Amino acid sequence: MAQEYDLVILGGGTGGYVAAIRASQLGLKTAIVEKGKLGGTCLHKGCIPSKALLRSAEVYSTAKKSEEFGVTTGEVGLNFLKVQERKDKIVEQLHNGVQFLMKKGKIDVYQGLGRILGPSIFSPMPGTISVEMNSGEENEMLIPKNVIIATGSRPRSLPGLEIDGQKVLTSDEALQMTELPKSIIIVGGGVIGIEWASMLADFGVEVTVIEYADRILPTEDKEISKEMQRLLKKRGVTFVTSAKVLPETLEKTDKARISAEVKNEVQAYEAEKILVSVGRMANTEGIGLQNTEIQTEKGYIQTNSFYQTKESHIYAIGDVIGGLQLAHVASHEGITAVEHIAGKNPAPIDYTTISKCIYSSPEAASVGLTEEEAKEKGFKIKTGKFAFKVIGKALVYGESDGFVKIIANEENDDLLGVHMIGPHVTDMISEAGLAKVLDATPWEIGHTIHPHPTLSEAIGEAAQAVDGLAIHS
Repeated sequence: MAQEYDLVILGGGTGGYVAAIRASQLGLKTAIVEKGKLGGTCLHKGCIPSKALLRSAEVYSTAKKSEEFGVTTGEVGLNFLKVQERKDKIVEQLHNGVQFLMKKGKIDVYQGLGRILGPSIFSPMPGTISVEMNSGEENEMLIPKNVIIATGSRPRSLPGLEIDGQKVLTSDEALQMTELPKSIIIVGGGVIGIEWASMLADFGVEVTVIEYADRILPTEDKEISKEMQRLLKKRGVTFVTSAKVLPETLEKTDKARISAEVKNEVQAYEAEKILVSVGRMANTEGIGLQNTEIQTEKGYIQTNSFYQTKESHIYAIGDVIGGLQLAHVASHEGITAVEHIAGKNPAPIDYTTISKCIYSSPEAASVGLTEEEAKEKGFKIKTGKFAFKVIGKALVYGESDGFVKIIANEENDDLLGVHMIGPHVTDMISEAGLAKVLDATPWEIGHTIHPHPTLSEAIGEAAQAVDGLAIHS
């Protein structure tokens, strides 16, 4: 017997389950169809497990230099199986929490693969969902008034570079490693590649990063990119930029060997493993898009500012629509879509106010335009920059590398962008995000009294520095 719903969500990742909770709050009868585990990529293969490993790497690195703090610990060792056990325990705890939230919200969860059907006896419009149940039971038929596609993404590879899970990995396989390699080549110097480079370097792995662009973190401000490379290089990471990896040269014996074209010369590289980190691709196959008028571009579903597709009762959010492929972005896209379905007249998301974070060591975070983007858009800019090395809390903490950089419009003092690299900046960037939302000026940020001693003083000083008024520089 077919089940009727106000809303059916394909995908129970961060975007999907948050959308379901908001729909439940608004009184919509809601179901989620999820073929894997609730929580999706972020909880099981991305944000949470990778950050758990990064935290263990940070503790290991700190323990090895504990004598700098006057703490004698003896020889420091690493039990990588324990590291993985801790990661799995955190993931399981959060997974249980998501399951509880589904029960609390009276949200039905169907474990299986959902496909959108075309017009049928159930509905004159495409949107009926057929669920191929994981249990092997007969397919379930769901008849929703509205659908949200939140099927997420998966790691992309390079054509011809086969992922075998042994010598050549994506982050999915790397998260399941039971022992660390002695050496690794990371293909791709974007956010995920740099987080893995930082983590593995802290764990004592010999790391080489090969990046196609002329710099790592090519979407970040150039000064952040330059500082990140400088600091990771000090920790032993080797960088090769402006390099085109040649998949056809891959050889796998006891080690993996691959060549890259670097400045018109072919150079060979060798390591125990290769980690491919060249972005992600949308999960749109097999979900019935061909039965609809939904349009895609470069594999991503096209929507309007409220996440409606060409089928006005079918919405799409998160990684599957491209843009900022971040968990917190998917969540808020889901909330916006649900509120639009419920007739709440939500405001479209302003993506220039969304903070982005890199959880390497050092951390990096940003909101708004980079200096390069601001200039390309024709703004006449002024900048302020303040280093952590003169912040007392950074010295106390033992991490004083990095800086805060603020970019403003010289003509009207509008805040255009804030960029940080250094200790705990992923926790501090929300102040800058709030400043963007409230349309604050650097003067207002600078005249907000930041407590002393804190790392956040660097934000206040950088804001003052925009007008040449920083106190401690």
